Amino acid sequence: MKTEKFEIASAQSRIDWIGRKVTGAHNGTIEVKEGSFLLTDKEVTGGQVIIDMSTLVILDVTDSATNTQFAGHLASDDFFSIEKFPTAAFEIVSAKPQSGNQYRFEGNLTIKGITHAAGFDAIVNSSEDTFNLVGKLIVDRTKYDIKFRSGNFFKDLGDTLIYNDFELDLNVTAKVA
Repeated sequence: MKTEKFEIASAQSRIDWIGRKVTGAHNGTIEVKEGSFLLTDKEVTGGQVIIDMSTLVILDVTDSATNTQFAGHLASDDFFSIEKFPTAAFEIVSAKPQSGNQYRFEGNLTIKGITHAAGFDAIVNSSEDTFNLVGKLIVDRTKYDIKFRSGNFFKDLGDTLIYNDFELDLNVTAKVA
C-alpha cells in the first residue's frame, strides 16, 4: 500500500458561496487557508480543508458602502462570528468511489465551533503530483447557530426570510507533499 499526502495549494483553490432569500440571492467567494488529502493506492482515504472565514467576499453587491455594511453583518454574531471563529473546517471521514472519478465524501463540518456530519458528491482528478476536487456542499446554517431571519425560528418574516440552506461550490487543488 502506498499512501501519499497532497497539501492544498490555497492560491489555486476557490470556494464560491450562494445564499438565497425570498427576494433573490447573494453570492461571493471565500478562500481556502490550508489542508491536505490522503490517498492510498490512488484512492482518497482522508483529509481536511480549512476555510479562512476572514476572506469572505460579497460579489453581487456593487455599492461600496452597502457591501461593507453587509460584509460586517456576515462577520457578526448574527451569522459567522468571524472574530471569535476565524476558520471553518471540513474533515473527511470517508470517501467512497462512485462511478468514474466521482466520489461521495462524508465528514465533519465545523462552523462557529459547532460540528455536524455533512456529505457531498465531488469529481476528483489526480495525477502523480496534483489532486483536484470539484463539488457542491449544501449547508443548513441553522445547525451552526446561524438563525438570523430563519423561518424555523422567527414568524411573519414575509419577504425578509432568508433560506436555511446555503451552497459552497468547492474547487480545491493540492500538490504532493
